[in-house]
Amino acid sequence: MIQRSELVLVGKTGKTHGIKGELIFEFSEDFNIEVCEYFVLEIEAIFVPFFIYSYRFKSDTTALILLEGITDEPRARELSGKLVYVKREMLVQAAENLTLSYFLGFRVHEESHGVLGVIDELDESTANVLFVVGERLIPASDAYITEIDHDKRILYVSLPEGLLDL
Repeated sequence: MIQRSELVLVGKTGKTHGIKGELIFEFSEDFNIEVCEYFVLEIEAIFVPFFIYSYRFKSDTTALILLEGITDEPRARELSGKLVYVKREMLVQAAENLTLSYFLGFRVHEESHGVLGVIDELDESTANVLFVVGERLIPASDAYITEIDHDKRILYVSLPEGLLDL
């Protein structure tokens, strides 16, 4: 049985679209639908997985989805307005394939200096991409990232001594 603690909220279903069971799926800009085989919806207090049959994007934060076994508008309507979850482990596995733009808006927490600020933009003007955090430039390198909290949008880093003094 799927437990709430295993899940991460990624969006919600909207109205039906057409007569073949398509649903509008609204999600946050940083969610990558391509890493998911299935969604989890809460049906009568039970978390139920629905495998994704197909999807097509309407915008950066909206897609039309077909779920396996949902083949007509009345069945799709039953799933309208539901919160959409994915298993936390799916996001962790996908983290290996994240683009750096995913981290825009994340707070940066350095182990000895605490919270440094929010990643405002990426500086790609050099061979080594940098996170722009206020006035600071921080290397966007796996070598310095110690942990990623996807839920709270916090990037934990451990930077070499003196780097923040530059």
